[in-house]
Amino acid sequence: MALPYLEELRAIVGDAGLVTDRAGRLAYESDALSLEKQLPELVVLPLDTAQASAVMRVLSKHGVPIVPRGAGTGLAGGATPVAGGVSLSTARMREILEIDPVGRTARVQAGVVNAELTRRAAPHDLFYAPDPSSQAACTLGGNVANNSGGPHCFKHGATTRHVLGMIVVDADGEVIDLSHQGPDPDGFDLIGLIVGSEGMFGLVTEVTLKLVPIPDATETILAVFPSLDSACDTVTEAIARRLEPSAIEILDELTIDAVERSVFAAGYPREAKAVLLLECEGSAAEVEATSADLTELCQEHGCLEIRTARDDADRRRLWAGRKGAFGAMGRIAPDLYVADVVAPRTRLREIVRIATDICHERGLKVSNVFHAGDGNLHPNISYDRRDTDEVRRVLEAGELIMRACIERGGSLTGEHGVGLEKQEHMCHLFDESDLDAMRRAREALDPDLRMNPGKMIPIRGCREMRTPEPMPQGDDR
Repeated sequence: MALPYLEELRAIVGDAGLVTDRAGRLAYESDALSLEKQLPELVVLPLDTAQASAVMRVLSKHGVPIVPRGAGTGLAGGATPVAGGVSLSTARMREILEIDPVGRTARVQAGVVNAELTRRAAPHDLFYAPDPSSQAACTLGGNVANNSGGPHCFKHGATTRHVLGMIVVDADGEVIDLSHQGPDPDGFDLIGLIVGSEGMFGLVTEVTLKLVPIPDATETILAVFPSLDSACDTVTEAIARRLEPSAIEILDELTIDAVERSVFAAGYPREAKAVLLLECEGSAAEVEATSADLTELCQEHGCLEIRTARDDADRRRLWAGRKGAFGAMGRIAPDLYVADVVAPRTRLREIVRIATDICHERGLKVSNVFHAGDGNLHPNISYDRRDTDEVRRVLEAGELIMRACIERGGSLTGEHGVGLEKQEHMCHLFDESDLDAMRRAREALDPDLRMNPGKMIPIRGCREMRTPEPMPQGDDR
């Protein structure tokens, strides 16, 4: 490989820190949005902040574009390489540097897997709350990049509420130490700026995170519904009544069937049109009261059956089905497009129905499994990428679903990020002045635009893009 900077990088990270052969680099050509692919020139895997800084200085000297990468589980193309660029992976940064059980914090390298932190904190009666469905594989640095959510973020909040500090290496190799903990930032809140910035401001190498106590009591409820509409209406009413379970998830009948035919089978009733997976946590009295209120509410909305997890093993099985749902979709078709949009929780039923109709009108198979309590919808479109016309219809449906959410007061993304997938659709939500403000912030930290170039912010100005015709408003049915 005739790269002018290769030997300089080898001197920093060694052979173990480089992937140079084509077969090895193919594994990095996309993240989980496999519709967008680009082979990186090189993959570099530093061990720590010092190596990352030295690598960035070399790449800066040669003007090389850099794409940060965690586990590659992202669903929006945020870690897709760029032509002539290097993928900079945190996969070897796997150390949990410190757990402070008194201060309830953890200091970790960016490549630590999400679920591993909870496993290591458990002996201290603590856990890390944000729990993406991919938590057994996704990394904490990647979670920071996308401000990832998860089922239990209904109560605990997404990643940004749990980041107390970080260390970032910018495009020129400068180490920005934001690890000092205090009640408020000194000066600008750079941590708040960097969380969710999708690797455009630098490479996060270390993170200080908040841990929370394991609750005294937990109860998991599976409510079986005769229709998806009634399940959605139950969630809307739960929010209106200010009920506070820690998680509110919906799975529809196609999702249930796929899960129950897979290795993630959880015992969901196959005759159900939808199920609500609810979890309550806190003191024994709090859990008892909240569970009773939720049970009553589900029955008011025509729930057919209420099941409660018998023990920890039963609880784990119910959640394994929910978190394995995306993987189970392989039972339906070889490829999956996972939409990630946010709807006002007062309009859940309406927008879920519109998204379903959009897909069915285009002859597509769609299933719904989503963080209902947050209004974070995931219409999952199963397809075969070898069918070019079907791919076209999938992308068209994805755009229409996003527009429908925006026009009804929602947003483009809840947790997956913008990346490449939603980049051009940013103009449906933001005007040119909004995007200019984002550009100025980005240029202040990366003036040469070498960090994850071509992502998130539209390359063409919104004024150059065709203004779409307004979507029909439909009704609530």
